[in-house]
Amino acid sequence: MKRLSEGIYPGLLCALLIMVLMGLPGECFPTVVTFWEWLGPDKIIHSLLFAALAFLSLWGFRKKIHSEPHKRNMIFILTFFITIAYGGVTEILQKHLFVNRYGSILDFLADAIGCVLGLSVFILCFKKKLKK
Repeated sequence: MKRLSEGIYPGLLCALLIMVLMGLPGECFPTVVTFWEWLGPDKIIHSLLFAALAFLSLWGFRKKIHSEPHKRNMIFILTFFITIAYGGVTEILQKHLFVNRYGSILDFLADAIGCVLGLSVFILCFKKKLKK
């Protein structure tokens, strides 16, 4: 009998990396001066990190997604909600726990956009296998 935990490692490792990066003190990052600097790198990094989290979470379960089509939608929906919830948790931790960091609704929005991006890239990469 296959265990659920077999496919969890890629997403779990990515989640751990995100938590470490989100927990670094604020002075480890460049100071943002203008609106475009504020909008650019930080939000892009948030989106890319959460795109990777969503993609790797699905990639870890790709065999189950392909071999058990009746569970496919559930896996996609759970990945979507867990990834977005994780983005919310990281923002709350940044606001209340991590040193010299602050939580931001715009960072959370960038996390959510990244989640959708990661799911979309996974679907595009495995489109042929998903049709079976």
